[in-house]
Amino acid sequence: MSNMFSRRNLLKLLGVAAPTLMIQRPVPAMEQSGVNSNSSGLCRFPDGFLWGSATAAYQVEGAAREDGRGPSIWDTFSHTPGKTAHGDTGDVADDVYHLYEQDIQLMKGMGLRSYRFSISWSRVIPDGTGAMNTKGLDYYERVVDALLRAGIAPFCTLYHWDLPQPLQDKGGWQSRDTAKAFADYAGLVARKLSDRVGHFMTLNEIASFVSGYSDPDSAPGLQVSTSELAQVRHHAVLAHGLGVQAIRANAHPGTQVGLADNLCAATPVIDTPEHIKAAALAIREENAGILTAILEGKYTDSYLERLGASAPRFTAEEMSVIGSPLDFVGLNIYAPTYVRASSSQVGYEVVPFPDQYPHMNSPWLTIGPETLYWTPRLAAGVWNLKCIYITENGASATDTLTPEGTVLDIGRVMYLRNYLLHLQRAVSDGVPVRGYFLWSFLDNYEWSDGYQRRFGIHYVDFATLMRTPKLSAGFYREVIRQNGVA
Repeated sequence: MSNMFSRRNLLKLLGVAAPTLMIQRPVPAMEQSGVNSNSSGLCRFPDGFLWGSATAAYQVEGAAREDGRGPSIWDTFSHTPGKTAHGDTGDVADDVYHLYEQDIQLMKGMGLRSYRFSISWSRVIPDGTGAMNTKGLDYYERVVDALLRAGIAPFCTLYHWDLPQPLQDKGGWQSRDTAKAFADYAGLVARKLSDRVGHFMTLNEIASFVSGYSDPDSAPGLQVSTSELAQVRHHAVLAHGLGVQAIRANAHPGTQVGLADNLCAATPVIDTPEHIKAAALAIREENAGILTAILEGKYTDSYLERLGASAPRFTAEEMSVIGSPLDFVGLNIYAPTYVRASSSQVGYEVVPFPDQYPHMNSPWLTIGPETLYWTPRLAAGVWNLKCIYITENGASATDTLTPEGTVLDIGRVMYLRNYLLHLQRAVSDGVPVRGYFLWSFLDNYEWSDGYQRRFGIHYVDFATLMRTPKLSAGFYREVIRQNGVA
């Protein structure tokens, strides 16, 4: 709680404007200069661009039963036989709960200016509602203070899929009460941490955790009807809106509020006017149930017509809450959804991937670097966004240590180099992307895939918990040092 680690002092230390100014600040002409800004071919980012990395509580913390933490749906799911690869759980994961200071020193050594982490709701309020677990909140206070001592700005995600099991026992996201419980939790955390944390994200990837009500391979592993699923989705976006209001009511002045969304990353199949227009239509309509509803405060007519009798039940007051104004929008962008113009009623058609399309180690992670140009550009244009963060982008691989004890993950370096070149192109064109969070800082527990798919730029030996920087960590360190990519 020390004043010496206040948010404004940190921003001054980093040379970043105060948050309220950062959001509204236009991109100066110098920052929009051409792609190549020097003779070496380095494609530079604007001064003050925020370079970071990201993790999530259940994927890295471990200490699942320590200091009063209660069970979450992912504890329950991962301990159910047959649900995860090799029966892997997040009981220990990377043991960041005990090793966070070591990891923060690794971040500092890389030159990271920001770190996105999530809070375990179960660690702070074990039953989901009711009494706060002081030891749980104390842990996050220690993490935040350690980040500030290292000159790293904390970005806090309040929900990254790990719903307290007691709330699931009462209906989980099928119950409107869960949205109200989330708001209470969000307000509590904002009240306790916003003197030092300047950026809060309500929910991470609503579409992903909602899928746990239709996909047996994701917690809680239910399969509900189409109408019930639409209502789950509505309760989630309502939780976001109520959370925004709770944060604003409890946080210190100037606190910035947004979310992190894995929107359908509509990308024109060819960069021609008709396909670009089609992609703009698609980015609005393909995200109608979540991001469009949040940014416009309404469901599109086409979305409600498609669902018909299965459309969610809602009130005008709820939609007003869902559309609560945001200070920034976080976009998690990995793979493109290619779109072409069509004569259909909606004006576009999604182009399916052929079987041989290149992808990273995760089958869903198809490679399309241009999506890191088109998705933020189209989102900014469709919704008039003033501040965007790329809150996740990264690549999975089957990394192994060489006899010399290093990891030569050239596939990940290839992926990052090409995606970042397209992001720099977007920023140069005036798209208001203010920062980038690489997923992930560490190899970690990859949900139902367990530990078999590695996303980290630091290799983790899950038996010894030793961290080893990969080639990609060296690449990213140079990107940060030069504030550009070649």
